[in-house]
Amino acid sequence: MSTLTVAKALGAGLRRAMTDDDRVVVMGEDVGRLGGVYRVTDGLQAEFGPRRVLDTPLAESGIIGTAVGLAYRGYRPVCEIQFDGFVFVAFDQILSQLAKMHARTGGKVRLPITIRIPVGGGIGAAEHHSESPEALFAHVAGLRVVSVANPQDAYTVLRQAVACDDPVIFFEPKRRYHLKGEVDPDPVDPLPMDRARVVREGHDVTLVTWGGLVGTALDAAVAASDDGVSVEVIDLRSLSPIDHDTVAASVRKTGRVVVTHEAPRQAGLGAEIAATVTDRCFEYLEAAPVRVTGHGMPYPPAKLEGHYLPDLDRILDGVDRVLGRVEPFVPRAVPDAGSSGGVGSHAGSVRTAEAVAR
Repeated sequence: MSTLTVAKALGAGLRRAMTDDDRVVVMGEDVGRLGGVYRVTDGLQAEFGPRRVLDTPLAESGIIGTAVGLAYRGYRPVCEIQFDGFVFVAFDQILSQLAKMHARTGGKVRLPITIRIPVGGGIGAAEHHSESPEALFAHVAGLRVVSVANPQDAYTVLRQAVACDDPVIFFEPKRRYHLKGEVDPDPVDPLPMDRARVVREGHDVTLVTWGGLVGTALDAAVAASDDGVSVEVIDLRSLSPIDHDTVAASVRKTGRVVVTHEAPRQAGLGAEIAATVTDRCFEYLEAAPVRVTGHGMPYPPAKLEGHYLPDLDRILDGVDRVLGRVEPFVPRAVPDAGSSGGVGSHAGSVRTAEAVAR
């Protein structure tokens, strides 16, 4: 047992995976000599050599395309995408090749590729460096999508992802890279990669989240307890497939659910979770599910990200809403700017107050 940051735990997990299986190769921009932008791969090239820790050109589609070829020949590549916003140029390779090869070949070919992506905001980064694209990947059949929130999961789930025969999108919340915690290198009966974890038990409200917001959710649960509200916090961990059984079991106990994520509300994973909870737990629900999310806009400049990201106050407001302590927000229609609403105005040319606020 040792105390590691999330970043160091990821590096230790990679080192263990490479030691256990010489087919594991690490590749990405600056992962070798530099040790990665966040130093996750620091020291790996010196230990395993440049043939197993490869510095690649600045071409994400090339990184994933090369990984597909390597996996086809029996290797187990681990690709690092330097920042979340850089993965979109590789989306064609991920969607058209990586996710479909197993089905396209009738199950004859598997592509055990892990794509590590530092994700989310909270570090004051520039444009294209603070994206939360999990819904895009979770929508693609053929991919597993996971997100870690603490050092132990960073170490264990990364090893599980590398050992998995399916392609795995592995999200690392960059604002938690320096979070410290105890790491057991050989945990007894570790939780499977596709299972959610109840990280705090409660009986009044279920609060579901993942990645960088797990710590914020736990803080909100502590603050709510000071007001006599018992909040159960679930770290979803796996975003595809989603462990709906664990979520449903909690909601049947509490009767209320709040889902929070950094990505925009529209078509986010919160909607999928809320819909499934309604399907499975309708007769247990005391209130409609509540979502606390990022706003429907491109990620803002660093000075404004505090207004964009769900924080303690916004999550507690969601808890109050699901408890009926405050009135739910109901969007109202307002005319578009410049529209008189009379003859000649565009039919249906309205926006909600929520959209105007955004």
